This record gives sequence, structure tokens and C-alpha cells, in this order.
Amino acid sequence: MALGKKVKHKTKKLIDSKHMLKGITLASFLESTIVPIPLEAVMVPLMQARRESLWKIAFMATLGCVIGAVFGYALGYYLFDMVGEWLINTFFSQDQFDNVKQQMQNQGFWFVMTLGIAPIPFQVAMLAAGATKFSLPLFLLATVIARAIRYFGLAIVVYYAGDKAEQLIKRYKMKAVVAITLAVIFLWWLSNALG
Repeated sequence: MALGKKVKHKTKKLIDSKHMLKGITLASFLESTIVPIPLEAVMVPLMQARRESLWKIAFMATLGCVIGAVFGYALGYYLFDMVGEWLINTFFSQDQFDNVKQQMQNQGFWFVMTLGIAPIPFQVAMLAAGATKFSLPLFLLATVIARAIRYFGLAIVVYYAGDKAEQLIKRYKMKAVVAITLAVIFLWWLSNALG
């Protein structure tokens, strides 16, 4: 079964499930830790079908990501020396990771915010934050803000656009991601300029 059909089939089962909220939390956890497939492919149809649970779905997706972020941070913090090389080779190159690690050390909070919103696998931020021993409370705060913007942003689009949300998101997703990322980078720059 092709990936697209598989996702649609799983989404249909999740829509009709009494364990829908637990399912979206688990899916979000997996997406943020080991399955770098955008959760939006499941969330938007789910939100459209279960509008009475729109805000709960966004909350549970954010919660699942935060739990996954703690797991990834702990992995980077405690086990990076043992499994770091395998993780780097699996998810990205050594040069990419060294660059991310440097950015984490220099710009921590804002860097995590940017990676949490941009369409870049979030595993990069989690591992780098743990490996560099970045402040866990600041890491979690940046993760919550970034993922809440992403998931509650989807909920807002579905709330106002209804059944047309999926089309709107497909059409304007990259423009929205770029605009939000640029806004975060501007705030990052502003905090450096004022601080």
C-alpha cells in the first residue's frame, strides 16, 4: 500500500476511534521522535471530521510532541556518546549536526523555536539541545510555543475554513511557514539587538 493511501486509511480509522485523542498524542510523539513524516497529513482531516474536538486535538498533538521532545532531549543528554554517531548517520550528516550544535550553543531558545515551526525534522533540535546540555526549561518553553503555533494554527484554519481547510493549507503552507519563521527570526534578531 502506498504511503498516501496508508495515511488516509489510518486517519479514517483514527477518526472513528474512541481512542482518537490518545492516538493523535501517540502519533505526535512518534512524529517528533522517530517518524519524520509531517503530522498535518493526519491532523487536518481529523480536525475537519471531529470539529467538536478541534482544540483538544491541537492540545494533544502539542502534548505528544512535548513528551517526545523530553525523550529526545534525554537521549541527547544521557546517551549521545553511545548512540550519537548512529543517530547522526540516520537523520542527518555530521556537518549538519555540527552546524546545529553550534547554533544551539549560540542561539538556543530561538533556534529551537525556529526548528519547531520550520519543516525540518525536530529530532535535530532535541538531540542538539540534550547533547549541548542546553537549559531543559528553556528548551521545553521554546518547544511548547513553536508546536502550539503549528498545531493550534491548523486548528484555527480548520475552525474558520471548515472543509476547505485542507486545500488552503496545501496551497499556502510554505508561505505561512516562511512568514512565521521570518517573524521568529526577526524576534530573535530584535532580542539580540536590545539585549
